[in-house]
Amino acid sequence: MLAKEQISRMSSSERMEAMELLWASFATEGIDYPSPDWHNKVLAERTEIIDSGKATWFSVDELQARLIR
Repeated sequence: MLAKEQISRMSSSERMEAMELLWASFATEGIDYPSPDWHNKVLAERTEIIDSGKATWFSVDELQARLIR
């Protein structure tokens, strides 16, 4: 079991790898974990924006540039 202190000492790439391994374990072990209510609300809001035609789309390059700022 990982302690919070161990995680805080991990690099960003190590943390991402750990998350990927955790999610993969859910899939391979058939664990069905429901999304929290707040997540469903966010998805519904985003779907409404897309359906209304008001969504703004970015290429991967544009998104990366925005995230770097």
